Amino acid sequence: MISLGIESTAHTFGVGIISDNGEILSENKTVYIPPKGRGIHPREASKNHIENGPKILKKTIEDSNINMKDINIVAFSRGPGLPNCLQVGACIARYISQKYKKPLIGVNHCIAHIEIGKLMTKCKDPVIVYCSGGNTQIIAYVEGRYRIFGETEDIPIGNAFDVLARHLGLEMPGGPKIEKLAKNGKWIELPYVIKGMDLSFSGILTECIKKYDERINKNDICYSFQETVYSMLTEVTERAIAHTDKNEVLVTGGVAASNRLSEIMKEMCRRREIKFYTVPANYAADNGTMVAWTGILDSKQKMKLSESRIMKNWRTNEVNINWLK
Repeated sequence: MISLGIESTAHTFGVGIISDNGEILSENKTVYIPPKGRGIHPREASKNHIENGPKILKKTIEDSNINMKDINIVAFSRGPGLPNCLQVGACIARYISQKYKKPLIGVNHCIAHIEIGKLMTKCKDPVIVYCSGGNTQIIAYVEGRYRIFGETEDIPIGNAFDVLARHLGLEMPGGPKIEKLAKNGKWIELPYVIKGMDLSFSGILTECIKKYDERINKNDICYSFQETVYSMLTEVTERAIAHTDKNEVLVTGGVAASNRLSEIMKEMCRRREIKFYTVPANYAADNGTMVAWTGILDSKQKMKLSESRIMKNWRTNEVNINWLK
């Protein structure tokens, strides 16, 4: 089986083609970068997808050395995400499905990040730290679904990094820029906010912005922010491990590209004598391949055109994980 996947939940329009044995035949993407000092505007991001999406699709098919008759299913990110952006990918997927008579598969974006991480690392049944610009969740598979054991109560961790970076005058994406400055920083006291198993990043972000306005050293702010939020993530992950008694941890999503997050998580796993995995950096960010692969895993749930509406608030724990039963 060969699957074509389309990702378009936010700033990225990606297309990937993969076979059911995990062989990636081709993949390409375009990423909307907002002007300096601004966040993602949904209308502008979707305009980028409309202008560049068909070109990315064409190039990916050409690079794969196959044609549409060889493709068995068409998968697309159905949600969660920015509605304007989701609609672009969904419309293109519907068009391909109808024109070439290919089954249509709607994929949950969060679960696609999990499954590409599992494919790339070969881990089996981990506690998952899913952290990105739009989501922060501690997840584990239990009784037919990926259950959320803890999550952000306000803004996601990746969004917090980007907001802080913009305030500090750094270019997007903010995470790598903050990690670089943090290497020369010293510790300053910041709020540490865990509520049960859930996390809150907005107060920490506000305090960092306040300290920068008070002319506290930028490097110290970056170092302390990074250490605080990553320590919070690690604490909640360790609690989930204790609760589920699983012996693997997988970090996935855009923030998984952070070397410092991997260092902290790896040390916690070493102490607990369990395995640590992180998705390869080039699959941490949004991509079409993760959607194509999850489409293969969930290929039995083919949908009618009338059932393919986007679901902007589609939660991880609302999806039946039929392929793991």
